[in-house]
Amino acid sequence: MNTIAEHIADFLKEYPPFDNLTFQELSDIATNIRVINLEKHAVLFQINDLLHDSFYVVASGVINLTTIADAEETLINKCHEGDIFGLRPFFAKNNYMMTAKAREESIIYAIPIAVFRPFVANNSDVLNFLLENFAINSRHAKDNVNSNGKLISDTAFYVDQQSEMQYIQSLAYNTSPLTTESNKIVKDVAILMTEAMVDNIVICEKNNPIGIVTNADLSSKIATGRYPITESIDRIMSSPVVTVIENVSLAEAQLLMLKHNVTHLCVTKDGTNKSAVKGIISEHDLIVAQASNPGVLIKEIKRSQLPKDLKQIRDRLSDLIQNSIQKNIPISHISNIASEINLAIIKRAVELSILDLGSPPARFAWLSIGSQGRKEQLLLTDQDSILIFEDVAPEKYREVKDYFLRLAKRTTSILEKVGYEYCPNGHMGSNMLWCKSLTDWTKQYNSWMNTPGENSNDLSSIFFDYEIVFGEPKIEEVIENVIFKNAVNNTLFFDFLGNDALKRNSPLSFFKKFIVEEEGPHKTTFDIKTRALMPLIDSARLLILNANIKGIKNTYLRFKQLAITDSKNAEIYLSCADAFLTLSKFRTIEGLKNDDSGQYINMREMSKTDKEKLKNALTPMKDLEELIKSKFQLTQFS
Repeated sequence: MNTIAEHIADFLKEYPPFDNLTFQELSDIATNIRVINLEKHAVLFQINDLLHDSFYVVASGVINLTTIADAEETLINKCHEGDIFGLRPFFAKNNYMMTAKAREESIIYAIPIAVFRPFVANNSDVLNFLLENFAINSRHAKDNVNSNGKLISDTAFYVDQQSEMQYIQSLAYNTSPLTTESNKIVKDVAILMTEAMVDNIVICEKNNPIGIVTNADLSSKIATGRYPITESIDRIMSSPVVTVIENVSLAEAQLLMLKHNVTHLCVTKDGTNKSAVKGIISEHDLIVAQASNPGVLIKEIKRSQLPKDLKQIRDRLSDLIQNSIQKNIPISHISNIASEINLAIIKRAVELSILDLGSPPARFAWLSIGSQGRKEQLLLTDQDSILIFEDVAPEKYREVKDYFLRLAKRTTSILEKVGYEYCPNGHMGSNMLWCKSLTDWTKQYNSWMNTPGENSNDLSSIFFDYEIVFGEPKIEEVIENVIFKNAVNNTLFFDFLGNDALKRNSPLSFFKKFIVEEEGPHKTTFDIKTRALMPLIDSARLLILNANIKGIKNTYLRFKQLAITDSKNAEIYLSCADAFLTLSKFRTIEGLKNDDSGQYINMREMSKTDKEKLKNALTPMKDLEELIKSKFQLTQFS
């Protein structure tokens, strides 16, 4: 089995219904799978299209499923990594009744129905899964039938991004619960609860929970006269107590409370009533946690009127990221969530600036560049942006540019107050160099790419990583077309980028020791950004531009796509993709711990295991360097 097929089989085995199949069966399926790369907004199939011969699994990215309701396109579902969609060919003969469109750059696995059908026939669990999920849209049952009474559900396994985040979102709760023994008198326990100002107490035997008493129990059982106040507390306790593990998520806690019809959960060391009490979760804790739900945060962002409001939300995002990392949620998933919230904050900053200045005199696009342009900004790093406005008459140019400079300065000022520091290199839309017309930007990119040696002082590779935040999407498309047009057979440009990608100092010495800073304020620390992450980021950008692959800005996804298009070197690319995620996680943990950019890792504080993980993540970089040297003529700028 080839490397790609093996990778696909490893991926599928983690998700239903494929987890019901043997690895050999998955391997047989994987060898027949077609890999599809969808650019942002690309359509895989649409309403009334003839049925395909395959159904689909999301390998990365997000696919929106929409239908037409009341003459408007209505979002039915969002499919994320591991989700199945497009099952109609399995069970229906009529054409598609939904549209599947990429919400962002996505990689899709197309599984031929003819190949998969025998496994369905021989495995009732797989068949039942597909039937149940085709027939029932759990989140949108009322939308399952269209105006003609026809079943329209094409999706199988779906949890929307907001609900999905609840399954990874940790809870803050009382870690010092009030406890007592079962033979204590109700009156004494009530006094104890009053003095501690809590509404619950856990009844224990040898520190293991056997029941719980709440204010509701005191009201319904004591105040009503059902039991005297002199009874022992075990007579009125609710038992057995519902127990959970220490890192229970918001959604899991909600489901348990609903299932058992309780208002409190007891946290124990191993999640059972046979281990020590570690805390208590109340309904109030769930309400508080809801305030950090991504959907709630984005709604609050849209309502924000002041920079301090946005700052509070960004602080809550940091808590969300930290909780997710503690629960070992994949860093790629955390990045997707953080990227959407960061984007919403930047967009709101632009909107608030427009509200202050009045309507723009021309159409424009605000683009985030750098880490946010790649959807990799997990920490509060500096802000990078450019502003592009449409071409206007020469006599209006100065007036229009002045407006957009004022707009950009207000926006960057708001973002600075939120916590995004000004770019030390001035790579911001508030800099007159990076706020200009579409024609001027076209000339700028032409100059950078066709005469890189002459313009190396102001050429930063982050200008090739961009994401539109606000404004006219067609402006972004023009820039992308200019870049890829200039990239074709541009040996000089790739010579420059190739040397730029390899200019970083090696992260490891000849004897495989970490090369640390020798002087300055960060002496003896390891610069994970400059020595480890940037070489991967620069290399992925170089290779994706050279391969003429549009629409993929994220470093992890760039390597994944390169593994598909250049199968000969797939193993190197896949290793680099995994390495990037590992390094990003190390940097994020360090940044959250120290409330900074996480650039410098204190090696003395790292465990031996973590040092080995970090070292292993750096291993593919040598192979990547050799690959770049073999692919490009790195001569003129060496």
